[in-house]
Amino acid sequence: MIHDYLPISREDMEKRGWDQCDFVYVSGDAYVDHPSFGSAIISRLLESRGYRVGIIAQPDWKDPESIAVLGRPRLGFLVSGGNMDSMVNHYSVSKKRRSQDAYTPGGVMGKRPDYATVVYGNLIRRTYPDVPVIIGGIEASLRRLGHYDYWSNKVKRSILLDSQADLISYGMGEHSIVEIADALNAGIDVKDITFIDGTVFKAKTLDNVYDCQVLPSFEEIRRDKRRYAESFYIQYSNTDPFSGKRLAEPYERGYVVQNPPSKPLTTEEMDEVYALPYMRNYHPSYEEAGGIPAIREVKFSLISNRGCFGACSFCALTFHQGRIIQVRSHESLVEEAKLLTEEPDFKGYIHDVGGPTANFRFPACEKQMTKGACPHKQCLYPKPCKNLNADHTDYLILLKKLRELPKVKKVFIRSGIRFDYLLADRSRQFLRELCQYHVSGQLKVAPEHVADAVLSRMGKPENRVYRQFVDEYNRMNEKLGLKQYLVPYLMSSHPGSTLKEAVELAEYLRDLGYMPEQVQDFYPTPSTISTCMYYTGLDPRTMEEVYVPTNPHEKAMQRALIQYRNPKNYDLVREALYRAGRTDLIGYDRKCLIRPRKPAEQGENGRGGGVRRGESGRNTSGSRFRTQSSRDGAGQTRQGAGGRQKKKTIRNVHKKVKK
Repeated sequence: MIHDYLPISREDMEKRGWDQCDFVYVSGDAYVDHPSFGSAIISRLLESRGYRVGIIAQPDWKDPESIAVLGRPRLGFLVSGGNMDSMVNHYSVSKKRRSQDAYTPGGVMGKRPDYATVVYGNLIRRTYPDVPVIIGGIEASLRRLGHYDYWSNKVKRSILLDSQADLISYGMGEHSIVEIADALNAGIDVKDITFIDGTVFKAKTLDNVYDCQVLPSFEEIRRDKRRYAESFYIQYSNTDPFSGKRLAEPYERGYVVQNPPSKPLTTEEMDEVYALPYMRNYHPSYEEAGGIPAIREVKFSLISNRGCFGACSFCALTFHQGRIIQVRSHESLVEEAKLLTEEPDFKGYIHDVGGPTANFRFPACEKQMTKGACPHKQCLYPKPCKNLNADHTDYLILLKKLRELPKVKKVFIRSGIRFDYLLADRSRQFLRELCQYHVSGQLKVAPEHVADAVLSRMGKPENRVYRQFVDEYNRMNEKLGLKQYLVPYLMSSHPGSTLKEAVELAEYLRDLGYMPEQVQDFYPTPSTISTCMYYTGLDPRTMEEVYVPTNPHEKAMQRALIQYRNPKNYDLVREALYRAGRTDLIGYDRKCLIRPRKPAEQGENGRGGGVRRGESGRNTSGSRFRTQSSRDGAGQTRQGAGGRQKKKTIRNVHKKVKK
């Protein structure tokens, strides 16, 4: 086997002696041959099974010839929009066009289309109408059935129909893509490949589809938000590979059928995937343009696990990676770490050892690897399950092995920890070693909010749990003689958050003496419980009505309250306090958020901020203050706030928190 990048041109194919590829992988990202990129894993895995795979990265979707540069593949095209949903990649939560694309040479924006998977699928169909097309990656995975699309504000059909593809390989895809390849190679027509777990296919009738649960039709969920919520929760309850049922969504001319998810990878299979012969960098043809910015975040990091049983409402991991933890062995991770230390630009620091949640190193309980995760219960919410196996011993042993490697100065944990899981572990050894060895002065954690009414909609623990963690973290650092601090990630405008809860969060930050530099507005991405709440106004788990802040002005006020010290936010904060009936927080007392406006600065009605008379006592808990629109913020990124403010570090911020 040639240890080189996979072919991206005819010349590359000729060097390998190929006259035809078995598969051509079309990606919305530039070609990066690194195991943090799904295209690299799938293409290298197929290569290890003897298939010839070529790469077309970021084709010019306006030019049909761009899809033909490697010729007609023998077995089929594989299509992915990239490591991110192309719409999240392109637009902030306020639907403003982003200026940079970290997955494109030089960070240049505009090298992939909106709804990239759909566009690429149709481009292939025009050029090669009879070649099988299999779509995958996060964009296809999360849009595999009818779904609410935030950017068009519509319920869209399954991406399988809009892309004109034959199959979806959803989830992480290793099992399903090899089975699809073997079936095609055996001469089975792609239309007859209906039997593989982790796939979605089209059917004219259900005569040959067995053991199937029929969902509400697409027309029903498009017309009726309650039916949409009901359908979504059926899908959510069938994301487990052991208990998940086969689902069929009716359309006018047939059905889209989702097979149950693929079984989780064993440790041996995970080790195999990460031991494939990756070049571990972007293709050298991108060097002149400045390389691929995204590689900087992952080049010296280790992926130790997949899946997450945290199941936050706003996270799509339940639909994509699932709730069952899959891990690599210590030996596999140590071998990869040794490779990192041999890189010429390695400075002695491993940036991360983790995954979706760093401190999950095995399934939540023993039964999950044979019976699956409970379909209607969560492992950590509203409190840790009595069957939860909260133990960090394995992770501690792994981290110790890594930091003892020659050339390694420090091993950081940056992918995030679940503080409620940490507290569920009776031993505090992990907390001790986390503080002693694996924090670079600041530890980022994600309480997301402080109001229990909002946290319950998020599927997050009560605020008292976070306060306990803050207290224990501070005491541990004090015991170790270290000055290390917490940086909390916070979210505004999540379903369930009225101005009342937004003010409660502002008061909490006031008591901390801290204005966060990083705030995230809720971003309704496909296939999350929170997005379902955003669209329907219903919590699909209970069918209770949920207040949803959708008006852009109200959302701006909620965000401004979190950063109330920024002078640019004064008018918004003042208006929010009037609307929430909290004018007691305008004044000179130390408990006040802002000071009164001087007479010369007041508007015509003496209030400023555009607040009408008679609204000072209004509370949003029963408000009709909602219209469908966009929101401010950076979406999946957490951006800071400018403006003049009193210079305070976060050094003693959390020491002020009282139980």
